[in-house]
Amino acid sequence: MRAAAILGLGCQEKDLRPFREGSSVEWVIGLPESSGEADVVLVLGGDGTIHRHLEALVKLGLPVLVVPRGSGNDFARALGLRRVRDSVAAWRRFVFSAGRIRTVDLGVITPLGSDAACCVGPTNLGSNAAGCVVTDRSFQRRETKYFCCVGGVGLDAEVARRANQLPRWLRGLGGYALALPPALARFAALPMEISSAGTDHGDLTLRSSQATVLVAFANTPNYGGGMEIAPDAEMDDGRLDICLVTDVNRFKLFCLFPSVYFGKHLGLEDVEYFRTTRLRIETKASLDVYADGEFVCQTPVEVSIAAQVLRVITP
Repeated sequence: MRAAAILGLGCQEKDLRPFREGSSVEWVIGLPESSGEADVVLVLGGDGTIHRHLEALVKLGLPVLVVPRGSGNDFARALGLRRVRDSVAAWRRFVFSAGRIRTVDLGVITPLGSDAACCVGPTNLGSNAAGCVVTDRSFQRRETKYFCCVGGVGLDAEVARRANQLPRWLRGLGGYALALPPALARFAALPMEISSAGTDHGDLTLRSSQATVLVAFANTPNYGGGMEIAPDAEMDDGRLDICLVTDVNRFKLFCLFPSVYFGKHLGLEDVEYFRTTRLRIETKASLDVYADGEFVCQTPVEVSIAAQVLRVITP
């Protein structure tokens, strides 16, 4: 068997020692150029490391074992790999008895041009245009980007930006929670038009045109190092779970976030939760879009699901 190992920030080749013990696996360090160069890929790192290699991993089509060595590790958590020893145990089962391979979905973010109107009919941004049908001819699509966990626009993107500026050791102690208070002090709700598909991949219908604090689109339940933003999300259901928080005052918003760690925010008045296969987000001014804790692009964007595209080794 031949294994390729991708070493994320702060990881070294010596970290492969427990995976090398007791087997005759041939190892290559780095991403293989083709599926013929390896039989399996190990990714040592966090969500950001996985995020940066998703396109190549999908193209390779090889089984992927995630080893949680980053500051967040939400994708590994969703796979049941909470600690390095969980990945070691899964690896040994894979080597000696084929193990368990699961095929999961990934989210897809597509930046959109803005040369044309967004909807058919009188739908200026900020107007009450619920029920407007959005056509696929409205925008010119640009380069797409996969994500494995959760993406967002609004407050959570601002928190992710601030968290990325913290030292790595501090991010590992809860960078999202540490970056939240200063972000709350400065952040204000912004007008957004959010459209979603009904059944399957049909036309998009305007769902909200209110001032919005954040919209999170989730493939997994957790983000930010354990915050359960989408407790009902599943990685193989072919849908995104959407959490939408409309305009609330800062004190109420500050009180809301502790409930997110336990998935108790869904019953709150200012929180809307739904599932869809496609989502479009438009804003008056361009806003940053983050996913898996990494900057992706700016609005407007369309978010969709790529079903059953990544093979992962699980416990």
